[in-house]
Amino acid sequence: MSEVLSPDEIDQLLTAVETVNGAGVFDHTLENFRPAVPGRRIKIYDFKRPDKFSKENVRTLSMIFDNFSRLTTTNHSAQLRSMVHIHVASVDQLTYEEFIRSVPTPTTLAIFNMDPLNGNAILELDPAISVKIINHLFGCPIGFKEPQHELTHIDEAVMECVVFSMFPDLKVSFENIVSLVPRIQDIVTNPQFAQVVPWTEMVVLITLEVKIGNVEGMINFCFPYSTIESIVPKLTFQDLFFSEKEKQSTARVSEEILESTHLDLTIEVGKGDVSFGNVLSMKVGDTFKLSKEIKDNFTLKVGGVDKFSCKFVGSKYTAVEVVESLDKVKEIIYL
Repeated sequence: MSEVLSPDEIDQLLTAVETVNGAGVFDHTLENFRPAVPGRRIKIYDFKRPDKFSKENVRTLSMIFDNFSRLTTTNHSAQLRSMVHIHVASVDQLTYEEFIRSVPTPTTLAIFNMDPLNGNAILELDPAISVKIINHLFGCPIGFKEPQHELTHIDEAVMECVVFSMFPDLKVSFENIVSLVPRIQDIVTNPQFAQVVPWTEMVVLITLEVKIGNVEGMINFCFPYSTIESIVPKLTFQDLFFSEKEKQSTARVSEEILESTHLDLTIEVGKGDVSFGNVLSMKVGDTFKLSKEIKDNFTLKVGGVDKFSCKFVGSKYTAVEVVESLDKVKEIIYL
């Protein structure tokens, strides 16, 4: 039977609950409740936006773009004739709406697909980085500072070439996972025009920190879950660092090793119960009674594990016949 609290008891309970801390745990003076553990990080799980990517998927994507960063750093340093530094800053999961709201206007948004994957992805370049790259390619003197502005048609054409030059590095970085053929679909400057998936779709956002000369900025890769869903199971350490031929070779070698591995077969003819005293006094010539006759079925152990029910065949008990197994398959095992 439930107990109804009086108004005074309710007031006392509300007074005891002082506030809610950042971890979502009530701070209070009641002895029946425990305060939050100091230093413990608690993440509130939102069922409306479930995580689509495991921690291993996120780590693998981070390693893929570490490789991409090294490749594109070398290529863009040569292309711009200037020191370029690129590295992975973060890999996060969020909704597509949150990504779009975080993008400044104007900016450079390249919408591209990645055959054979379905759907589109987005590459976003910070306006400061876009202007710096354009100035370098147009031969502006070192130290020239131009205020950020909306890209002209010529600027968009230049940035399309810049984005296109990143695709070979992207293809090489993913080659052990999937053979990609990236193609640019459109270049836009207003993020509101980049509606590639529903607002609530979960995406993985890879943020790269870029430094060109004295200018710093970000490059963001946004991959919707629906676009890379088919390769999510392959985003593992093993798939990343071993080619398909190497994985097949490793599997074949492992299979050959298993096939040539020898296991001990043990026949348990019977059991018997004796006292510890009888064991201590046991000598040559003593006998003890088994729990069943030898003509009954007995157990065949493989590597010490009960696997088959067997019986002797042959006049001299030189072989056993498997009469029942887990697979219900009969076979002859000669000893």
